[in-house]
Amino acid sequence: MIRVSEMVLPGHPDKFCDQVADAIIAECVKIDPDAYGQVEVSVWSDIVWLSGGICTRRPIKKTIPKIVLETGLAIGYISGNHIDASRYKVTSTICQRVGDPAQWSSEVNDQAVVIGWAGYDDKTRYLPPEHYLAHIFREALAESCRGGLLKGQGPDGKFVARLREEGDRWRLEHILLTIQHKESAAVMDVCRAVVATLESVYMQLQARDKRWCAPWKEVEILVNPNGPLVRAGSDGDNGQTGRKLVADFYGPRIPIGGGALSGKQLSHIDRLGAYSARDAAVRAVQSGAKECLLRLTYAPNTPEPLDVFYELSGRGKRQAAEFFHHGAMMERYSPDLISRRMAEGRHFFDRLLPWNTGWSDK
Repeated sequence: MIRVSEMVLPGHPDKFCDQVADAIIAECVKIDPDAYGQVEVSVWSDIVWLSGGICTRRPIKKTIPKIVLETGLAIGYISGNHIDASRYKVTSTICQRVGDPAQWSSEVNDQAVVIGWAGYDDKTRYLPPEHYLAHIFREALAESCRGGLLKGQGPDGKFVARLREEGDRWRLEHILLTIQHKESAAVMDVCRAVVATLESVYMQLQARDKRWCAPWKEVEILVNPNGPLVRAGSDGDNGQTGRKLVADFYGPRIPIGGGALSGKQLSHIDRLGAYSARDAAVRAVQSGAKECLLRLTYAPNTPEPLDVFYELSGRGKRQAAEFFHHGAMMERYSPDLISRRMAEGRHFFDRLLPWNTGWSDK
């Protein structure tokens, strides 16, 4: 079976927008754990637009333009890069309300269909192997751009990993990567650094898990097949929040729900329900299921889901309906878990997030 997954680096304009949106939510939660937020971000060229609304009991300490700037600098949009966050012109129509946010954030205030999935085992972080591999490569490339062989290159980039799954053997066959680089960089040097970065992390992966059976020399790699890429980031493409949901969730072979994640406070049912469904799916796999897909359906002003649908391969523990009650979910997860880094695409990959670790009877 051919498996394919796609990922983008933190400097991709869509991911920039997600990170700005979650940085705003994180700033709200610092002021008020009950904060409400619904934030949308768009970017093109040197202009950033923001809309939506936030409500906290006290004003947030940072201005919206400052949050945009700090996010861009943290990603790598710094002086010397083609995109310099200090040059962004920020237009914000976000309604910043000071008041009691609990009227919106303490209950289910929207309808939602959310999906949770888990499979395989802890060595793939309960993700499909092709999507786990895409995450591993994303992390390695981003770190390399920050301070490794690719230091100073990026931060924009995107790639596809293609493998052949044959039972419990996973044969990586193709990697397609396009990465931003400095105009002064020699393209072949960038290509060599990319290959060396990917080879290093792949060899470490093989040492930990023998299911990755393809020798590195047999993997076909394409780096910047379109040629040099200098004018990247928001000069190469426009960006919007919520446009990388397949990458944020489980990759293209697993269905996803109807709502975006970033730009909403944790109590928003799109986000809270998706994390809780993932938690329950991981627990099902830990307790014996080979694979678990879980679908929850919510209605406004109704704390319990209208429908809890499990699709299990094998036998695993199902959580009682009370597990998915809005209040119970909020008791399990702290609102301050939301951060800019989560919005890089780490929602279901980061082991520090409780819904990715589950719980086992063992």
